[in-house]
Amino acid sequence: MEKIPQRVRWLLDGYSQEFSASVWPRFRRMILAAILIIGARTVWRLYRVAGGETQGHFSSFHRVFSHRRWCSFRLARRLAWALVEEFAPRGVLELVGDDTVSQHRGAKVYGKGCHRDAVRSSHTHLAHRWGHKWVVLALRVRVPGVARTWALPVLVALYRTPEESAKSGLRHRTPIQLMRGLLAVWIRWFPRRKSVFAGDGGFASHELTSFAWRHQQRLSIVSKFTANAVLHSPPPRRTKKQMGRPRVVGKRQLSPAQVVAKTKQRQRLTVHWYGGGKRLVEIVTGTGCWYRQGQGLVPIRWVYAHDLSGTHRDEYLFSSDTTMTPRQIIETFVGRWDIEVTFEEMRAHLGLEKSRGRCRQTVLRVEPCLFCLYSVIAFWFANLPAAQRKKIHVAWIGKNNLCFSDALKSVRNNIWHHQLFQHAGRNTPFDKLKPTTKNAIFNFLNLVT
Repeated sequence: MEKIPQRVRWLLDGYSQEFSASVWPRFRRMILAAILIIGARTVWRLYRVAGGETQGHFSSFHRVFSHRRWCSFRLARRLAWALVEEFAPRGVLELVGDDTVSQHRGAKVYGKGCHRDAVRSSHTHLAHRWGHKWVVLALRVRVPGVARTWALPVLVALYRTPEESAKSGLRHRTPIQLMRGLLAVWIRWFPRRKSVFAGDGGFASHELTSFAWRHQQRLSIVSKFTANAVLHSPPPRRTKKQMGRPRVVGKRQLSPAQVVAKTKQRQRLTVHWYGGGKRLVEIVTGTGCWYRQGQGLVPIRWVYAHDLSGTHRDEYLFSSDTTMTPRQIIETFVGRWDIEVTFEEMRAHLGLEKSRGRCRQTVLRVEPCLFCLYSVIAFWFANLPAAQRKKIHVAWIGKNNLCFSDALKSVRNNIWHHQLFQHAGRNTPFDKLKPTTKNAIFNFLNLVT
């Protein structure tokens, strides 16, 4: 085992500049404690692990989130720079986004509302939950030693119901508008990089697509499309003899469903599919202009994908970048599923939905920090020595590849080794321990913490 990687120390040292000298030691200890403990990441449980080596009253840990001055967006910016430099130094940045509901009980919880729970709902059953609805923007990357790609959360925004927005004196913003704001922040952080955003049908709006079209040199969007969408040709050129206002749209085109019905010869492609495999699909594609009154005309490319194995329903997809190939559009949208895996792993391993903050500052800080903790663990894991990254810690029948639980345990072992064995004057006795004895100690700590 080695010390904490130098790149991780560099990231944490950069975070220290965003806090005062009295707040940073507590926040740093809580980061390490949040990685080490199992179950709910409440401030009190973090204090039990982190408070032993930090001076001050236990209430000072609560005030880090509720009263102290620091900006979560600045922390997210440093994290985004580190992730891009580590995982995607060149090429197109792949972004995925979605919203998720975290249950939070209590009568006086800031920002709480009754939201549709997509995880527990189906086509025949609609489930609602009281809690917070978070709009999350994540960077899709390939972690060394891992077979599939991961979606690492970077930017998080809280959706407020119209009633809650009016109570707080804020203008109500829909999840689409919140995502547009997060994308605007992202392209401002990386003005020289092209980004491709993939979202589900909830973000397939003309508003978000027109925003991507206005920034087409830096951003494009891929999402679901409607089979009976109304598309037009570009407006004809205005002649010198023409009178009146210029035309906004051209001739109306056939809907994608009508084009598919008339197309007898369809192209076949083998594309990357859900679960990391490949699938043979039959496609039909076309281009058109999507128009909404008062919002302008947006050129798009749409793709109809038919799964020849018959296990997946037919999909209509679109992209605001008409130069994207059908293969790129399908594989980009399929990659959106990584963020759903991220939400599930956060609930299983990082205690999402188990925070207990109630006041405004605590609510707006704790769970966004928890989302970004997932990205910090992935960054930490990628900087560990190769021998530590290859080890599968959590095994079950049929598992052949590394997953987030293995990365989390590798990072925990790295922290425990640093906390227990990397202290001046204490190395000699611990160096005599056998590797099997050290592993037994680590396994015991991972079970009881």
